[in-house]
Amino acid sequence: MAEKLASGKRIRLWSAGCSSGEEPYTLGMELLTAVPKAAEADALILASDIDPKILEVAQKGEYRPSDLDQVPEDRRKRFFSREGDTCSAMPELRNLIRFRRLNLHSTWPMQTSFDAIFCRNVVIYFDDDRQRALWPRFREALEPGGWLILGHSERISPPGEFGFTSTGVTIYQKT
Repeated sequence: MAEKLASGKRIRLWSAGCSSGEEPYTLGMELLTAVPKAAEADALILASDIDPKILEVAQKGEYRPSDLDQVPEDRRKRFFSREGDTCSAMPELRNLIRFRRLNLHSTWPMQTSFDAIFCRNVVIYFDDDRQRALWPRFREALEPGGWLILGHSERISPPGEFGFTSTGVTIYQKT
């Protein structure tokens, strides 16, 4: 994806079930590290969740310093400013992300397709019928060859039935 963005093409990522925002901010850091000019390019991360209160937390981009312990020091310094007991995401990072309330089982308003969808540790809360209803919708929302990344205990079974190929334990590519 870094090559795609560096060549001037658009990149669209979706963090479905983003909770308090760690995943979309991590995706943004990865993009900006791989392609330093990503903030000026056509890159966007959609971060969605059903809970409006947790979305408010995520949109603020504010974390305790201990929340960022796993973030390498060079990235903490580049992407977060610290004031007292709060670390805030810098504008360069925040500007890549759009937070939206979305119920995965309702109509999706997106008019664009995504290069990758990250839906980690969300579908484990859905029964089998609801999961099976989501797989074709995720496939439809992906660019040709796009990626769907699930959580460690989530699987599409069988992936071929839903138009995916398994490329790792929880990584699927649209066929």
